[in-house]
Amino acid sequence: MSSARTVYLVRHGEAAASWGQSPDPGLSELGHAQAKKTAQQLEANLSEPGVTLMSSPLLRAQETAIPLATSLGLEVSIDERFREVPSPVPLAERQDWLRGFMRQQWHEQEPALHQWRQNIVEAVESLSGTTIVFTHFLVINALVGWYQKHEETLVFWPDNASVTLLDESTGSLAVSSLGEQMSSVVN
Repeated sequence: MSSARTVYLVRHGEAAASWGQSPDPGLSELGHAQAKKTAQQLEANLSEPGVTLMSSPLLRAQETAIPLATSLGLEVSIDERFREVPSPVPLAERQDWLRGFMRQQWHEQEPALHQWRQNIVEAVESLSGTTIVFTHFLVINALVGWYQKHEETLVFWPDNASVTLLDESTGSLAVSSLGEQMSSVVN
């Protein structure tokens, strides 16, 4: 029998540009500081050996992973499935599209977005042991919504560099704790 799964979902630190300004911004100065702080907190709470680090291919998620990877001496595996929600509109229209998406429910979404969510769930379900995934606001929402059986696309507001925990303490993978929630708008 495989070991119980524990999945830490880390939202990337503050990006250097908004979602509507750049297709792949890195972290801002504050974002780098947030990544370091989260790395220290995670490292202090990790008691299990054999931790796996994974990241979205987007720069802000990869840069958020660097402090913990460096501290633990581990490589970060890139997994396309943990990429932020794909928007079907040009860059200049992304923020308006995102606002609309976040007010909707899953039954209103196109098949491509259902497939995006299914790919994320399958990625998490395929993990074993302890894994830390550096990812995005709506990826975390998609997973929390899935495991808590919410129909809304937006179920909570994970702050930059916050940590949401999924584990098998109840016998199957479930949301154990939500990360700190943000008090400002998504960028």
